Amino acid sequence: MSETTDKNSRKNVILFSLLLSVICSLMIAGAAGGLKGFQQANMDLDKKINILKAADLIGDKKPSRETIRKLYADHIKEVMVDGQGKVLETYAPNALTLYFYQQDGMTKGYILPINTRGLWGKIQGYLAFENDGQTVSGFSVFSHSETPGLGGEIESAWFQKNFKGKKILNSQHKFVSIRIAKGKAANLSPDKQANYVDGISGATLTGKYLSEGIKNTLMAYDAVSITFRQSQLKAHKDMPQKIDIKKSVQ
Repeated sequence: MSETTDKNSRKNVILFSLLLSVICSLMIAGAAGGLKGFQQANMDLDKKINILKAADLIGDKKPSRETIRKLYADHIKEVMVDGQGKVLETYAPNALTLYFYQQDGMTKGYILPINTRGLWGKIQGYLAFENDGQTVSGFSVFSHSETPGLGGEIESAWFQKNFKGKKILNSQHKFVSIRIAKGKAANLSPDKQANYVDGISGATLTGKYLSEGIKNTLMAYDAVSITFRQSQLKAHKDMPQKIDIKKSVQ
């Protein structure tokens, strides 16, 4: 009787519980460590997909992993630039990430990472430009916490395709950014339509925050956009020329 009592004593129960907790913790830690590399690989792939999508290098259908990696390696160049748009050879504080996309050896444009507040959390995506330094060629969102069916529509194809062809300069060649309208952009005055995209019904605040985030990002990268505009102006005056990745943002 005393032996049975000893086995079921409070002390033994506590020791058993602690041992079981340690074993479970070790198993969970091991599983998490094993999955970490897999999760990182998926995050890296998702990043490449959205950059390629913004650059209009893939459609709505997701290509194979091999196709994605090859397209990215062939067409995308990641660099760091400072506030004056100068390409940096090594990392520096306050450096900005910039992506160039190329076709047949020609720089077709550049891509800016968007990281801004939304209604419920961060909105992260990419905004791509043609090499004229003012025309949007694509937009993608890969992470957000907006309400499904409302602000969450920012990840929908119809909304993202709104951005293609829009301008960050107005008809007087002044910087005005790209903004999300409260309704249809076609309902605005003709002089504003090129700078606005269609809004999302019931998601005014999401549109407001995204508009502000895009504007702040464009202002931070203003030197890059100006350099591309100047390069295109020179190309029109002379003969068409390649934009050198390192020299184009000096």
